[in-house]
Amino acid sequence: MKQSIVGIGANVYDTLITVPTYPTEDTKLRANGVKASGGGPCATGLVAASKLGESTAYIGNVSDDAAGRFLLADFERYGVSTSLAETKAGYRSFSSYIWLAENTATRTCVFDRGNVPKLTLSDEQKEAISDADILMVDGNELDAAIVGAETARKNGTKVLYDAGGLYDGIEKLIPLSDILIPSEEFALGFTGRKTAEAAAKELYVKYTPEVVVITQGKNGGIIYDGETLKKYPAFPVNAVDSNGSGDVFHGAFAFAVCRGYDFYKACIFSSAVSALKCTKLGAREGVPTFSETIEFLKERGYDEFKKNLD
Repeated sequence: MKQSIVGIGANVYDTLITVPTYPTEDTKLRANGVKASGGGPCATGLVAASKLGESTAYIGNVSDDAAGRFLLADFERYGVSTSLAETKAGYRSFSSYIWLAENTATRTCVFDRGNVPKLTLSDEQKEAISDADILMVDGNELDAAIVGAETARKNGTKVLYDAGGLYDGIEKLIPLSDILIPSEEFALGFTGRKTAEAAAKELYVKYTPEVVVITQGKNGGIIYDGETLKKYPAFPVNAVDSNGSGDVFHGAFAFAVCRGYDFYKACIFSSAVSALKCTKLGAREGVPTFSETIEFLKERGYDEFKKNLD
């Protein structure tokens, strides 16, 4: 079955630990709550797009340990196809432990990449990429992501790169990106520029994607298409859990492109989805529906924007 959006990248078992404040070193602190949740940039982006209403599939290897079984079930829970995922026996899943501080609404993460074997794309997985509208990558599973992006480029599938980590070898993946969405930290670190605006222009000129969108968290972000440099807004909310908000932005952006929105409208829509996610606990559980997002935008005066979305 053809899926509109497929993804190659991190799929992580998160343990969310809610604390009143970050503890000082060598002390004890009682948690206010502990919750298991699926995470990872690419995987969470696929869940976001699925919850909004697009067909999605994860391409990757998954361990048969308890964490891996949870992650496969979590995909199924949110409608992400696992037909292109392969279970590998006897390995340790990618996992993380995330402290969510209630007093600052921030998060601190400690992770273990596990030892699941690297992905090598099968003919079936390459065919799924060729048939998709968008391939999402996040810099993890880099070798497979490069092969996948090359396959996508040959067959008219757009490549959306969620550039959040400065991994070795990513300079081979960036030129294959049609939609390049780096965090501000990545953009400044990779280009050496002092401003996001300068970094956006350098990335566009050097790598010629269709668009560069730099995310700036609570400050919104900027978009550059080779002609116009514009700011897009963030939407203030009472944040409960900011973990995964960037991942959700990328998935919402992929959804918006599949629905035919121009890139600037996609930024506003994705910013709203990301804000709503922050009001609930869990990177995936907090993703809103399409109708919830439209209502959120309407309440903030985006009536004309709503018409354009319909």
